[in-house]
Amino acid sequence: MLKSSLCAWHARGVSHAVISAPEAVFSVGDVARDADVAPSAVRFYEKTGVITAQRDGGNQRRFDVSAACRIKVAKLAQRVGLTVREIADLPPDPGPQEWGRVATALIAEADRRTAELRACLAEMQSGGRLCESVDQVP
Repeated sequence: MLKSSLCAWHARGVSHAVISAPEAVFSVGDVARDADVAPSAVRFYEKTGVITAQRDGGNQRRFDVSAACRIKVAKLAQRVGLTVREIADLPPDPGPQEWGRVATALIAEADRRTAELRACLAEMQSGGRLCESVDQVP
């Protein structure tokens, strides 16, 4: 299979239109290996709408080339603080410009959260009391 080249290929702008149709040829295991997640995570991301699968003749899930890349983006977005529902709302087949907008939004959210954490850290380091009621305990 294609291993780590899946996401790089998709990120370079090779759209599904280049292939006659988005071929759903990758198994749960293929996608899990490429996205560095457990197979159960692939099924979770499918269930929540982050990725979609087609069923083959044996009723096994098959994914297209974008599945592993979308999971990698989802994992990053979750670390930034987005919910799975927000991640599932990403465009279904984003081109390079759309991925750029997604990256810009993730960077802005990470910056916002970093500033919020720095403010919390500064408050904790200020020497002030975090809970006034503790001082009133007999």
